[in-house]
Amino acid sequence: MRLGIRQWVALVLLGVFVALVAALLPYFVRNLRFQRAVEEIARSPEITTLGPAHARAQVVEQAARLGLPVAVSDVQVEAAGGSVQISVRYVVEVAWPGYTVKLHFAPSGGR
Repeated sequence: MRLGIRQWVALVLLGVFVALVAALLPYFVRNLRFQRAVEEIARSPEITTLGPAHARAQVVEQAARLGLPVAVSDVQVEAAGGSVQISVRYVVEVAWPGYTVKLHFAPSGGR
């Protein structure tokens, strides 16, 4: 069975798609884990007594464990009346030959 030009093009495009998914999927999985960690930090009982600086430090530490480029300035912590809201915005750059993909993530959590 010989493949025509259309079939070759389809196979090449399929290969590029699979390679793209394989390269980007780990970042989405890490972000999902990070989202869960941010939610756990926001729900922890001691977070309201320790203050926003401690919450920021915990969030940045968790991001570092997951290999995510999160700086202290990327973390917003709002605490009022016993409730805490944590928001994080960060960008991951994935370099491809000739092009860099910028993935923007914004996990958050609160109680």
